[in-house]
Amino acid sequence: MRRAIFETLARRPSSVGDLAERLPISRPAVSQHLKALKDGGLVVSHAEGTRRIYRLDPQGVAALRSWLDGVWEHALADFHKFAEQAAADETAGTDHADPSCKE
Repeated sequence: MRRAIFETLARRPSSVGDLAERLPISRPAVSQHLKALKDGGLVVSHAEGTRRIYRLDPQGVAALRSWLDGVWEHALADFHKFAEQAAADETAGTDHADPSCKE
């Protein structure tokens, strides 16, 4: 649900009521998810009359993207090392993935 709220806010700013109408959860549940997103720095709000309008916080989203880029960079580097080792093992005629392989 939190991801659905995030994706909805990525398309346009919305109030708790607007979000609750679009999602299969109650207003209090939407509010709890928005609080978590706000505490995480991904959402900001402002008052419009008696309603609060929520939208994504560009700075928070940029920080999240930067963190995710780092995670992917690390994962891809590990995969690259594994692929290189597997290729080297294949060239040498060994297979570390095969438990029956004795070196």
